[in-house]
Amino acid sequence: MPRPVDVLPPLAVVGDRLLTGLRDVTSDLAALDGTGFWAVVVPFEGEPVCARFDEVRPARPWRGPAWVGVEPHTWTSSLDRGAFEAGVRAIRDAIERGDVYQVNLTRVLSAPLPAGADVAALGAALALGNPAPFSAVVRVPSHGVHVASASPERFLERDRDRIWSSPIK
Repeated sequence: MPRPVDVLPPLAVVGDRLLTGLRDVTSDLAALDGTGFWAVVVPFEGEPVCARFDEVRPARPWRGPAWVGVEPHTWTSSLDRGAFEAGVRAIRDAIERGDVYQVNLTRVLSAPLPAGADVAALGAALALGNPAPFSAVVRVPSHGVHVASASPERFLERDRDRIWSSPIK
């Protein structure tokens, strides 16, 4: 029987590294100047979550229960068809005027999680057949953070005083 998600231990899988041993969590981005290995989640709305972990080691294949998914009919979108089409028209107009040259129109898809669902299992399922070099899973239940990403692009990386980004959009 799967454990409730609020009792699963905090972890992060960033690329090929597994982070465990949660030391502390803060919303203060200045804390990133400190030592340690951080996993950072910046939501669209709300405070950032910066989680510092003590242990970093090579990630291993997922050995837990398989991801079971959600019921297809339960998905909702932040944009209905009309709103999405209006967004595309607005982007085309802005490109034609020369205001922008590239825009990524996105929408949020949501569905209720099955009981006992673990974001680490979702991350493992996303990784099957999808070698996304900048994939990540961040699970910090005490702060309501359950994120899985299968991104093929580096959004932002920092190493001491060097910051770089290499988006593909």
